[in-house]
Amino acid sequence: MKCVICRQGETWPKKTTVTLQRERVTLVIKNIPADVCQNFGEAYVDEVTSREILQRAEEAAQAGVMVDVREYAGITGRQGSRSCSDRCRDQ
Repeated sequence: MKCVICRQGETWPKKTTVTLQRERVTLVIKNIPADVCQNFGEAYVDEVTSREILQRAEEAAQAGVMVDVREYAGITGRQGSRSCSDRCRDQ
């Protein structure tokens, strides 16, 4: 698809990082599949993935998380992305 920002670049499947902030919550999710413009670098995340990311952000906010960095693990029910604290605890 053509990039809607630069209108010249084509997008290619890659991974991106999304940072979400709301009030006192900052959530960073890495390695999210997206179509990324080869010229401009703008990332386009599909609707299903966007919903999943927003769900994770809402869960983090409700849990009282202030700052968290997570690895995107896809749509896998309630265990989709794992926070650093989850991974560290498992080791």
